[in-house]
Amino acid sequence: MPPVEGPPGWTPARRTAFLDFHRGRCLDPATAVERTWVVDADGTAVGAARLERHGDAVEAGIWLSRDARGRGIGREVMKLLLAEARSTGAARMIASTTAGNGGARAVLTGLGAALTIEGDEVRAVLRL
Repeated sequence: MPPVEGPPGWTPARRTAFLDFHRGRCLDPATAVERTWVVDADGTAVGAARLERHGDAVEAGIWLSRDARGRGIGREVMKLLLAEARSTGAARMIASTTAGNGGARAVLTGLGAALTIEGDEVRAVLRL
């Protein structure tokens, strides 16, 4: 999502921009480029997951709240995203993270992704 001017945190302007950005990317038929799901843990929304088509690949993205991390939720969500990506007929799933995100890197390699690292950027490719 593009940056929003103003003080840090979830200000009313940032919440509005967040909702508008994601609604445009997945709900508006004229502008939708991805599918997005809420990540629910025991009845509480703890994050979001998405898939976006890029040619013969599907790009995956996950965001989890800090208190949801380290509980195996990311791994389970990635398995669901992999199944969904396979159902699209895509040849591969791609994802990216940062070098310092050990949890994401562990999930991706644990699922068989090949990682390439350039500076702080980590790219993952999983053959489907």
